[in-house]
Amino acid sequence: MELLNFKQIGSGPDLLLIHGLFGSLDNLNMVAKTLSENHTVTSVDVRNHGNSFHKNNMSYTELAQDVLYLLDHLHIEKTDILGHSMGGKIAIKTAIEQPTRIKKLIVADIAPVQYPAHHQHIIEGLKNIDLTKVNNRKDADEQLAPYVNEVGIRQFLLRNLSTKDNRYFFKCNLAFIDVCYQQIMAGFDDDASFEGPTLFIKGGNSDYIKAEHRSIISKILPNSKARIIQGAGHWLHAEKTTAFNKVVSDFLMH
Repeated sequence: MELLNFKQIGSGPDLLLIHGLFGSLDNLNMVAKTLSENHTVTSVDVRNHGNSFHKNNMSYTELAQDVLYLLDHLHIEKTDILGHSMGGKIAIKTAIEQPTRIKKLIVADIAPVQYPAHHQHIIEGLKNIDLTKVNNRKDADEQLAPYVNEVGIRQFLLRNLSTKDNRYFFKCNLAFIDVCYQQIMAGFDDDASFEGPTLFIKGGNSDYIKAEHRSIISKILPNSKARIIQGAGHWLHAEKTTAFNKVVSDFLMH
């Protein structure tokens, strides 16, 4: 099995961070930096993202195995784990697959449920960027704007742009993400559960976690509780970093 790209900082008990769709390990830098004061923080690039390998399969079983293989490689027997969005689902699946290796689980603004497709405009927009006509990020931003209105989301997506030999390319594998999109949207319908301490952190302005998700959350993660960060949307760790880090730290320390 291939090894996920990762970065480690800090010292102390282990904490693993997993980013969301179209992201990379850099997305959680401000979380990693603060939490590294008391933890050894390992941030990863999920397959088909960042500098990790590309594979045409993104089932949560496979994505969790990638994480477990990395933990083996790093000789991490037990760790706390935090995932945002898609990364939260990967974190949940990892905890379900090998519950004895996860101490505490933190899930940022996602539920273990099937979500309706809602990224098609993003995927279409990114695939339609003509990289031969991109000389800087502004060129790419102008091509993406008709598909994605929000400037902040475009800036986030275009972090995937990189250069080699003066030519732009996407670090994430758009073709595989597109083909595997239904896998990424999937929920968990097995009977397995994780009994360890679990915290869901919801953005007050986000609708990713809903009241109707409570029953499946209780079934899969019976020892879970929730905190809401008011004034934050889906990217709550970036919008309200100080509040997010405090909620995470308090949960891990007590």
